[in-house]
Amino acid sequence: MKSVKRLLIIIPVVFCFYLTASGKDKKHSNYYNDQVRPHNQRSVLQLKVDPIPVVRVGFIGLGMRGTPAVNRYTFIEGVEIKALCDLNQQYIDRAQQKITDKNLPKADEYVGEEAWKRLCERPDIDLIYICTDWQMHVPMAVYAMEQGKHVAVEVPAALTVKECWDLVNTAERTQRHCMMLENCCYDFFELTTLNMAQQGVFGEVVHVEGAYIHDLRELNFNEFGDRGYYNQWRLKYNEKHTGNPYPTHGLGPVCQVLNIHRGDKMNFLVSVSSGQFGMTEYAKQRFGANSPEAQKKYARGDMNTTIIRTEKGKTIMIQHDVTSPRPYSRLHAISGTKGFAQKYPVKQIALEPDAHKFLNQVKMDSIMKKYEHPFIQEIGDKARKVGGHGGMDFIMDYRLIYCLRNGLPLDQDVYDAAEWSCIVELSEQSVLKGGVPVKIPDFTRGDWNKLPGLKFAK
Repeated sequence: MKSVKRLLIIIPVVFCFYLTASGKDKKHSNYYNDQVRPHNQRSVLQLKVDPIPVVRVGFIGLGMRGTPAVNRYTFIEGVEIKALCDLNQQYIDRAQQKITDKNLPKADEYVGEEAWKRLCERPDIDLIYICTDWQMHVPMAVYAMEQGKHVAVEVPAALTVKECWDLVNTAERTQRHCMMLENCCYDFFELTTLNMAQQGVFGEVVHVEGAYIHDLRELNFNEFGDRGYYNQWRLKYNEKHTGNPYPTHGLGPVCQVLNIHRGDKMNFLVSVSSGQFGMTEYAKQRFGANSPEAQKKYARGDMNTTIIRTEKGKTIMIQHDVTSPRPYSRLHAISGTKGFAQKYPVKQIALEPDAHKFLNQVKMDSIMKKYEHPFIQEIGDKARKVGGHGGMDFIMDYRLIYCLRNGLPLDQDVYDAAEWSCIVELSEQSVLKGGVPVKIPDFTRGDWNKLPGLKFAK
């Protein structure tokens, strides 16, 4: 009798596991399974378009990310800032001043809920640069591409697997660029260790790690205008969702190291989250134990850990924690058969034949100089002066414009945007189902092995 009871318990669990891991949940099968490319679409791997000698840009969203981006673009040759759009006039005024202070022509202004559509419809704009809240990324990016514009969109590019497919399908149908603005791929250490990995310094890379560990409690609870998120949109998302909502800062650089969709692909993930403690504790201390903020139920666990396995047997660990009082970390780590590198808490490298200890500072400086990435050699000094997270933001923007002006494939394509962003929903699925494996779609539709590794166009 006990055996029968055990079977009655085990069979449904195994069946649920099968459905989840194989991606055959009927409700979502159209999104979670690999899709056949429609006849009116073409792959955008290594997409090239006609060179754009002067790239005319329209910016949508001028908050903490948008206004600094406008400022950086005033330092890039071959750019015209044509239009600025936001819900709030004061943000537009602030961004406009970044332009006029440098004696550049004033940009046209668009204010209001639907104003971004009018901006996208303008025939004299080549690139739409989107820095809004997460929920608007895909509607704006899709609409912009349908209007014939190239798109650069902040992270994460999408929040659901369906939205990821929407970006991919629209880019393939319109043959427009859609680049997610993953600035951490251009961090000086990440670029240099990527160069080392590509030159075989670490041997066969077997395991990589990344994270976004950043105490955002004050920003999440602040009101608009007080160094917070407009209408507390990020806090509201944390009330409803678990998993990893912001995986791309840690995931993007290590996916480049592993040549994801350029010789390998992510197959499945498992994800678990701790309980939620930090948001409630912070709300009690700041607003009082009986305050509405302290009484709310926040779905987001404090620490999420997601493990991914690739087609070629590599593993990726990604973590997310924005509610714990601890130092910032992106936990960038590369582990191979000949060596190891990590950033956070400090930059360190260990190499054979003495990989049991890290290189001393003299050797560390020497190897970082030896393998300094060409992007840093080309534009690093200016990037440091212009700024943006130490210069990586500027290198990202510079490379985007460089590729558009020269008709070259972008460093990051729409498949990167989809692969790195789909972890948002898939990690939540796994957490809600007790950490079961969840399949990761192949957004290239079988083309993941056509490119022989990541190569930046010149």
